Amino acid sequence: MSRTTRSLDGPSGCGRGVATLALALVAVGAVCVGAPERAAAVPASQRLVSLLQDHVARTRPDVRARQIESVSARRPLTNVPTVLPVLGTATGSDGRSWTHVRLPGRPNGHHGWIPTDRTRSSSTEWHIALKLSTRRVTVYRDGRTERRFRAVIGKSSTPTPRGRFFIEEAVALSPSDGGAPFALATSARSQVLQEFAGGPGQIALHGTRNISGALGTAVSHGCIRLSPAAITWMARRIGGGIPLTITQ
Repeated sequence: MSRTTRSLDGPSGCGRGVATLALALVAVGAVCVGAPERAAAVPASQRLVSLLQDHVARTRPDVRARQIESVSARRPLTNVPTVLPVLGTATGSDGRSWTHVRLPGRPNGHHGWIPTDRTRSSSTEWHIALKLSTRRVTVYRDGRTERRFRAVIGKSSTPTPRGRFFIEEAVALSPSDGGAPFALATSARSQVLQEFAGGPGQIALHGTRNISGALGTAVSHGCIRLSPAAITWMARRIGGGIPLTITQ
């Protein structure tokens, strides 16, 4: 976990020059939904891949295919390894193994193929879903509802984007920061703001400390705000690569 002094009131870049430090998390209350309830539309697990070096993503599983972008092996805010959701695998014509992954940043929801070598495979049983119409975040584990939380979403002029995304990294914020105590930076970017507070218009789930606006309203610049108890509960469990689905 890392700490930044940049406010996250809206889709900022979560700041620059983040200092890494150890942070003990205290147990907090969370909204409980009773016995876990299986959700038919949410898979029980998601395959992930961690990058062990920088990779070049391509349009096809072929070294001659067009390059989409370079993907850093480390996340920019906390320097943790980049973890990406896996969409599939393939063997190229030269016998090389390739992995189809979701990619961070613009355009929202884009994906590409990276060589499987210099990666490490894993999986997660966690999944986050936001339903904009109800302004509720649901956290699933093993395909079952684990928690539900009321949320603040983007206002009409700066809406929270819809689509399939993932968590890039978890950031611990200073108590005086807007959006404290934690932020989960996502692969989503604002479709209205190309830049915010010096960052790339990145969408985050974060707390409500030092920010006005009641839970259940639509007043943010696109970010998803949760109560301090809710975001702390999530920050203790949610890491890089975990899927985030945002629907109307």
